[in-house]
Amino acid sequence: MSKENLIQRVEAALNTIRPHLISDGGDIKVVDITPDNKVLVKLLGSCESCPMSFMTMKAGVEMSIKSLVPEITSIEAISNEQLAAMHLEVVE
Repeated sequence: MSKENLIQRVEAALNTIRPHLISDGGDIKVVDITPDNKVLVKLLGSCESCPMSFMTMKAGVEMSIKSLVPEITSIEAISNEQLAAMHLEVVE
């Protein structure tokens, strides 16, 4: 399965929970999917600094993605600093 296809399926999974994130002033962006099928995401808006973001990642994001895209091995939220170190676009 191609990386592009995986990204499309992950985005579709995120779209099931995105309205909840947006209603709280946040959002999420897929940054990359690694060769070992780890999804790297960037939490945006209020999700970035929310003390409940760990629970959102585990109970919402991870569960939604893994239920619809079972070949995904893990999901990791990354910071702007990590994005820069990986030479990827820093999300504002």
